[in-house]
Amino acid sequence: MNPQSSVGNEVTILGAGLVGSLLAVYLARRGYSVVIYERRSDLRHTDAAGGRSINLALSDRGWKGLAGAGLDAEVRQMAIPMYGRMVHHTDGTRQPQPYGRADQAIYSVSRAELNRRLLTAAESTGRVRIEFERFCYKVDLNRRQLHFSNGPDDHHIRHSERYSLLFGADGAYSALRFALMYTDQFNAAQTYIEHSYKELHIPPGPGGSWQMEKNYLHIWPRKNFMLIALPNPDGSFTCTLFLHTRGPESFASLQTPEDVQQFFARYFADAVALMPQYLNDFFRNPTSSLMYVTCFPWATEHTCLIGDAAHAIVPFFGQGMNCGFEDCTELNAFMDSEPDWPVLLRRFENSRKPNADAICELALNNFIEMRDLVADPHFLLKKKIEQRLADRYPQQFVSPYQMVSFSHLPYAEALQNGRRINAVLEELAELPDWEQRLDEPHWKRRVEGICFGPL
Repeated sequence: MNPQSSVGNEVTILGAGLVGSLLAVYLARRGYSVVIYERRSDLRHTDAAGGRSINLALSDRGWKGLAGAGLDAEVRQMAIPMYGRMVHHTDGTRQPQPYGRADQAIYSVSRAELNRRLLTAAESTGRVRIEFERFCYKVDLNRRQLHFSNGPDDHHIRHSERYSLLFGADGAYSALRFALMYTDQFNAAQTYIEHSYKELHIPPGPGGSWQMEKNYLHIWPRKNFMLIALPNPDGSFTCTLFLHTRGPESFASLQTPEDVQQFFARYFADAVALMPQYLNDFFRNPTSSLMYVTCFPWATEHTCLIGDAAHAIVPFFGQGMNCGFEDCTELNAFMDSEPDWPVLLRRFENSRKPNADAICELALNNFIEMRDLVADPHFLLKKKIEQRLADRYPQQFVSPYQMVSFSHLPYAEALQNGRRINAVLEELAELPDWEQRLDEPHWKRRVEGICFGPL
């Protein structure tokens, strides 16, 4: 069953990024004619803009989205499994921290390469037309028109197109969301966090080898900031420095090569040894802001926000793309049972909104964990207890991280379950003889009360 719009079988999408391209594949496979308007040039014919890409971490929700479009096998050929964090301490020692069971991994993948493959998959359906270098200047909701200019600095309408059903997959600075902000009862907020990010690079070793352990997400936690590195198929690592935008130790304070050298020598000495061009990268690559977006409602009778346009989040749980892909699979599932587009879109937004809010909160919390806690003794004790519970209840105990990354449990439920688990872990961590106490009836009941598996 396919829902029908009031004016035909055509769908328009703003944005040919990851979510827009995948959504187009789903719609085309159902027989819809799709046109996508994308502000950028075609990634397949130009070099991707360097210096702004945080490597993606594909997990189960993202794989489900790709599988539904028949793309998972192809993407696995370019993805590298990461079975845990490799924590780099200031003294140069390293400590692995697994994400879950030995067979559970998130996957490092290039954003640009994945986007290229999704664009090709969309066009190969024969039902998707992608118009590149089309900057949507304004969405006229009353006339159902898209107005295009020559770019962000051009404030004149150069061309207009009508739409019957419009999806805004145009990211955190969505033109559709901007238009919805001028409608009654629409709530929206964008919040910049105090950190920004900059991309750096660790080149391959001799013969294209990896200079660090390949199958880990490498992290240098330094309390209020951190450096991470994700592996690439060519033996390199894409690194990202997350640092305060302003302040004593911030991007604003690192103005000269000497400033940067002293900062990296103090905090990331072992990484510097692997990055011969880090100074050039630091001053060549842009410093980019980080923000999250909340809004509601996402849909009107003829429009709907999806992906980052509806719920942009910070990247610290690696769930932005996975959440956007889950939007596509959930929307597709509603299309199996709901014949009316306006009703379908309302059901979709009401289903997804609580989960979008939950993963936004989880991502912000995970930033604190990654930068502050992964080397903290109390945190490590709780992780030890968590692992012991997983050993004792291998089919029942599921960690909060596993719920998010290795299941399809709604994010909102994962958030609530995680709070309950953390409360018990905190209590156990206060007991010097916690391991011996686990067999006591009281603690046995408490632990069994936070066993939510199998998922």
